[in-house]
Amino acid sequence: MHVCVLGAGIVGLATAWQLERRGHQVTVIDRAAPGAGASGGNGAQLSYSYVQPLADPSIWKQLPKLLLSPTSPLKLRLRLDPLQWRWGMAFLAACNAQTSRDTTAKLLALAASSRTAFEAMQADIAPDCDFSATGKLVLYASAAALAGARAQLELQRTMGSQQRIVSPDECIAIEPALASYRSQMAGAVYTPSECAADCLKVCAELMRSLEARGVRFLPGTDVHGFARNGHRIAAVHTSQGDIEADAFVMALGSASHKLGRALGAYLPVYPLKGYSITVAVDPSPGAAPTVNVTDSARKVVFARIGSRLRVAGMAELVGHDAGIPATRIATLAAATRALFPHAGRLEELHPWTGMRPATPRGLPIIGRLARAPSNMLFNTGHGALGFTLAFGSALRVAEALASCAPTP
Repeated sequence: MHVCVLGAGIVGLATAWQLERRGHQVTVIDRAAPGAGASGGNGAQLSYSYVQPLADPSIWKQLPKLLLSPTSPLKLRLRLDPLQWRWGMAFLAACNAQTSRDTTAKLLALAASSRTAFEAMQADIAPDCDFSATGKLVLYASAAALAGARAQLELQRTMGSQQRIVSPDECIAIEPALASYRSQMAGAVYTPSECAADCLKVCAELMRSLEARGVRFLPGTDVHGFARNGHRIAAVHTSQGDIEADAFVMALGSASHKLGRALGAYLPVYPLKGYSITVAVDPSPGAAPTVNVTDSARKVVFARIGSRLRVAGMAELVGHDAGIPATRIATLAAATRALFPHAGRLEELHPWTGMRPATPRGLPIIGRLARAPSNMLFNTGHGALGFTLAFGSALRVAEALASCAPTP
């Protein structure tokens, strides 16, 4: 079949890779370069075994501080936007224990298949992407917070995750760069199997390999709409003309909602704006971390990618605002100084922002939808776990494609 993938972020490119290796003819369309959206400067962590959803019952106690504190990692700017209000109400409704448990189980299952698929991609194209498998520490500042983490750890253990609670001294033994932060830690959850990589480099390597195999790329191309033929899509209208195909995959991140609505499908995907900085590290032993670290209180993640340290965080419900306030970048720099004061020079921070496409529960939308055309599949709404889940969700889309085959 000829399959047209709309979107060239990590999710769209992983989908194109899965489809091409199964023998399909593939065209990839995006208004920007591959990886230029939410994929480009993301947190770089591949969190296959620690996937606590944002919609969690603990949010209720944190909500006043998260919404009112000027230093809060969460920011809400109310807009005259029905999607924002509808999404927000659905998010709060999902902040309960049963939904969180169910979401955790589904995310872990998808993440496990994504790990396997990512490893298959590595074996296939051998990408130069600063990959590492050094594990992850999720730090907690208080005994109460650590107790809550223990409950999540026990839940994930029943679902196959291998993790353990470690003391501050054990944290430093695992990651010596945390030595000066010892007094600020009550403990951590350590997951030895977690990984990291430069997502933008993965995107570039996928494009290079796929182009060599005959995949057609149309960067700088806007999608305007669709030509319908009954309950199927005949073509996608673009700024470079109509592109016909047998099937289509929508992997447009936070832009998916608008085009989904044009097809009669409601996609509860809203942008959660995040930020990152990328710092050149001091190569001295113990200066910069080699293990992935997540500061749960600040909601900031640290990932070593080659000779650089990626620092990312925050979640803002502010619509599609691509501005980068200096205060947000300063917050990430301050977090870096607090945890890793000797990590490297912070004069060049390479600030970045991206719109994580999130659903209220935190589960991506994968496959066909009842009200949408029968040959349109969706692969969107991965939130902050886009890099982690991309190859698993791409596998599910490829497996679902058979039901979209045109009648002979």
